[in-house]
Amino acid sequence: MTNGDVIEAIHSPLDLGKDLLDHTNWTKARPIKLTRYWSGDQAPLGRHTEARILWSDQALFVRFDCNQTEPLIVSSSPQTLKKTIGLWERDVCEIFVAPDPDNPNRYFEFEVAPTGEWLDLAIHVTKTGRETDWGFHSDMTAAARVTKERVLVAMRIPWDDWIHRPNRGERWRVNLFRCVGQGEDRGYLTWRPTRTAQPNFHVPEAFGWLRFA
Repeated sequence: MTNGDVIEAIHSPLDLGKDLLDHTNWTKARPIKLTRYWSGDQAPLGRHTEARILWSDQALFVRFDCNQTEPLIVSSSPQTLKKTIGLWERDVCEIFVAPDPDNPNRYFEFEVAPTGEWLDLAIHVTKTGRETDWGFHSDMTAAARVTKERVLVAMRIPWDDWIHRPNRGERWRVNLFRCVGQGEDRGYLTWRPTRTAQPNFHVPEAFGWLRFA
């Protein structure tokens, strides 16, 4: 592994809780650059994204800071009281995490849109296809803010029996993504390019590593 394969998640002694977007502890997290498309091609600067990851004894925290120089593609009637199936069809930021490093084909998908809408899913990739547990519930929470030429979204994923609280030094498999735009100009940005023939994020063999420091 190289440094480009590993994200180091810094431990936060405090739960970010209600201050999910602006907590001062975000300054301690190391930035993760999403500047390339799934194919490996460079994305334009107006779509570049920076992610940061923290963790506490209570939860995992992920924040995306996105350049936004084009019209948002979002729901005209968003709801945030329950998960939004199909959220990936609009502007959204995502993280896939596999807590069992020996079985990256079983992972969890978390998404947040600029509207604050969210989605959580449990995924199993098999030789015959992809199995999705649509009823999976993580009790995640999300926050979002849209300002001039910038979108900030964040999520809090509490530890439970499915996504256990890690020990320091533990390593999981991970990848980060952003979907932006629509039609032929739709962009699929990623931390670790999947390099498939068509846009596809569900490629566990392309996942990098998340180390809990």
